[in-house]
Amino acid sequence: MSVLPLVFTSGWASGINAYAVVLLLGLFGATGVSDDIPQTLQRPEVLIVAGVLFLCEAVADKIPYVDSLWDSVHTVVRPLAGAWVGALLAGQSGSLSDVAAGLVGGSTALASHTVKAGTRMAVNTSPEPFSNIVLSLAEDLGVGGVVAFAMFHPEAAAVVAAVLLAAGLLILLFLASRIRRFLRRRAQRREERRLASRAP
Repeated sequence: MSVLPLVFTSGWASGINAYAVVLLLGLFGATGVSDDIPQTLQRPEVLIVAGVLFLCEAVADKIPYVDSLWDSVHTVVRPLAGAWVGALLAGQSGSLSDVAAGLVGGSTALASHTVKAGTRMAVNTSPEPFSNIVLSLAEDLGVGGVVAFAMFHPEAAAVVAAVLLAAGLLILLFLASRIRRFLRRRAQRREERRLASRAP
């Protein structure tokens, strides 16, 4: 069976929370839930690092503006993680070339990361912090649920991930005005800080 559906799903999930994907896949492999998980992801040091970084993301992701800063740093990390996981999965199964799997995983991760980061910018235009917490919890549960589902039904999980990605991109188009407002506010705050630092 082709590993492409799992590569696509893990790429989508990596764009939202790469550390959760590495941790979940590694645990599924280490506990024997799936034989399709590469040994690299099951190594104790990989699981420990992924677990610590997942906890860091779980905190940062729920704090307004800190979440957007975290997202900007992870604009490179998440697509690279999606490509890395995809290439590992392909190498394990032998049904898809590593390069092709890396391209699928990385590009899908970049697309879902764009949705996540853009949505957070729009949410940060709201003064209350509760929407950030609710959205972060929904993302964590969604990633966990879809990745777990992919272990048993990879094709169906890939369809779910594709629908969620398409829906996210459509929502992002509607939120574009809020995102522009967020960027203007951030630029204004930077200018105010710059002027304040020059004041005697």
